[in-house]
Amino acid sequence: MIAKNEEYVVEIIDNGFQGEGIAKIDGMAVFIPNCLKGEKAKIRILKVTSSLAYGKVIEIIEKSVYRNESDCDTFPRCGGCNLRHINYDYTLEIKKNSVESTLKKALGREIKILDVLKMENPYNYRNKLQYPVGIGNDKKPVMGVYAERTHSIISTRKCQIQDELSQKIANDIYYFIEKNNIRVYDEKSLKGSIRHIVIRIGKKTNQIMITLVTNTEEIEKETELVKYITSKYEQIKTIVKNINSKNTNVILGKDNKIIFGDGFIFDYLGNFKFKISPMSFYQVNRTQTEKLYSKAVEYAELTGNETVFDLYCGIGTIGIFASPKVKRLYGIETIPQAIEDAKENAKLNKIENAEFFVGDVEKTLPEFIKQRNINPDVVFVDPPRKGCDKTALETLMQIKPKKIVYVSCNPATLARDLKILEEVYELKEVSICDMFPFTHHVETVTELILKNQ
Repeated sequence: MIAKNEEYVVEIIDNGFQGEGIAKIDGMAVFIPNCLKGEKAKIRILKVTSSLAYGKVIEIIEKSVYRNESDCDTFPRCGGCNLRHINYDYTLEIKKNSVESTLKKALGREIKILDVLKMENPYNYRNKLQYPVGIGNDKKPVMGVYAERTHSIISTRKCQIQDELSQKIANDIYYFIEKNNIRVYDEKSLKGSIRHIVIRIGKKTNQIMITLVTNTEEIEKETELVKYITSKYEQIKTIVKNINSKNTNVILGKDNKIIFGDGFIFDYLGNFKFKISPMSFYQVNRTQTEKLYSKAVEYAELTGNETVFDLYCGIGTIGIFASPKVKRLYGIETIPQAIEDAKENAKLNKIENAEFFVGDVEKTLPEFIKQRNINPDVVFVDPPRKGCDKTALETLMQIKPKKIVYVSCNPATLARDLKILEEVYELKEVSICDMFPFTHHVETVTELILKNQ
């Protein structure tokens, strides 16, 4: 019997969907982070359930040829890049195998990933930096990233996936805070001012927006801070103060006050210009987003005569990307601010064949079809991690668009939804896009065609 706190030497026989190593002891699966298939490791058991166990590496006895020495000071404590110790190309194999395995389990047959959209330079790709600021164990201010599954802040000056300019600016803001003894937020007392530094950069435009998340209405030496940081970096176009005085894990509050500039920046996806404000959703990896959307449009096989629905459309990025190749586009999204952004982005790009509507997809879609008497030729769906609502899937199977292009950030809910859609649709092709290199996250784009057309 496996026992908690006991030590074992094990062979790693596989990697799980989050990149963790899998071993077997007395027939029971043991999941061990930071291990690779083919390695031999000495481990300690941390937890045992009726069907599986979890362990921790003490020593890697025999290393995999795919293991890399970490190039990050906070790995593995921060938990952000949980595949940081693995050769990049091999991380793609892990993700590909994970998606194929998940689909096979749900659909009962082999599914081959035909295209893996890798990142040529998988470093410094994030266009949004979010560093918490707080009180460290030494009672002094600290800025960085949270240790995995905690609210303990690991001091961070360099991160391999954050934009380098954004990091320099964050470090300079923190330097000003330290030098001027500006009070930072204390989660225990709920007192203090600055609690997060959020920096967004337009990777194409090189425009910077800083959001200072504060617990208080006023920041000490606010004017001096703005003057100091804007004089150092001409790329800074706007600084916004976001007020969040709630005891919550949510980073941003509802109230924004512009303290420098216009309150927004611009960036481009492909040839399309997007306005980004503090509350806007915008994909954090611009390079890979262009690849993902290009693949989605390729799967749609648009001729310019189609009526297209963009469900869970967010700020309209996929729909706007596809708009030059469609006759008419309709987007539906539950978040009102996102739809306002979608409308503004369409206007910004002089797109006149697109309309965007607020509503829950499962309720709005049937009503919209009935009221407008419109049946789409092609439907893009890009739902949140929980996947598509069952009512929305049933509606799609009733109206039978010729093609559905399903973009997913969660292979498990994608597999569940594909099993439902297969009653009416044939799964033609699946590709994955490495949107978040060196993490276990993966984006999948799937082409479905109507049976018996």
